[in-house]
Amino acid sequence: MRFKRVYIEISNICNLSCSFCSPLLREKRIMTVDEFRHIAAEIKPHTSFVYFHVKGEPLMHPQLKEFLDVAHENALRVNITTNGTLLKSRQELLLSHPAVRQVNISLHSFSEQDDLNEGNYIKNAVAFSKLANDRGIYVVLRLWNLDKNNHISNESMKIMNYIETEYSLTEPLLDSMGGRQSVKIAPNAFVGWEQEFEWPTLSSKFVSDTGFCYGMRHQIAILVDGTVVPCCLDANGQAPLGNIYIRKFRDIIQTKRAKDIRHGFENRMAVDKLCKHCSFRTKFD
Repeated sequence: MRFKRVYIEISNICNLSCSFCSPLLREKRIMTVDEFRHIAAEIKPHTSFVYFHVKGEPLMHPQLKEFLDVAHENALRVNITTNGTLLKSRQELLLSHPAVRQVNISLHSFSEQDDLNEGNYIKNAVAFSKLANDRGIYVVLRLWNLDKNNHISNESMKIMNYIETEYSLTEPLLDSMGGRQSVKIAPNAFVGWEQEFEWPTLSSKFVSDTGFCYGMRHQIAILVDGTVVPCCLDANGQAPLGNIYIRKFRDIIQTKRAKDIRHGFENRMAVDKLCKHCSFRTKFD
């Protein structure tokens, strides 16, 4: 079985504290190079793309270069999701390493931080986007900026206006949005937006036991302690399928729980308890 993407949480430690990010209920930890080397070998037959994402800020990892080296050795293309605050210090590595395929920058992070300079933050992110575009690296400038009524905050409008100016866009991004989730602004650069969502937990409100999701079909995630979970939204490992440091990945994805989740969604049924409490998956209904 192959996945379009395998999320790997190389660290669950972040340099920011944002209200829209779910509280971390797990021990703070960073993955070792040897642990990642083991994971890379295990998942290599099952995917071509890894995503450094779930919780934490991957650009904080002190051995990020070694992680990229291991990925490249295993023919794994790396997609990184970052809050963007460390882009300038990591720019040379990200732009030059052959393993890096895409960088997703969560631009909405700055609005809740008192110690971030708005001008420099957005300027650095867009400057990186332009350089990456020239190197053939995909960049998505992401804004989880829509409320339930699809209204956009003033902070997000300022970001969008800055992007329009820097990229000399002839049409305002607001007009381009329509029903789309992203707009291409350069050959390898995109602006994406979404509604803010609630991270699912077992204590979240029950949503339904019907519906569809790409968890265990197109994607799967591995937390920093080796716990394999169905998707990147299981931020605290409440739907564990097994531990990749203990059990073979090929066996974990064939466990009864894993197969029940996968076959359930094939029949538009949410069978796992956490999935029944996840409101994000309703976007696929």
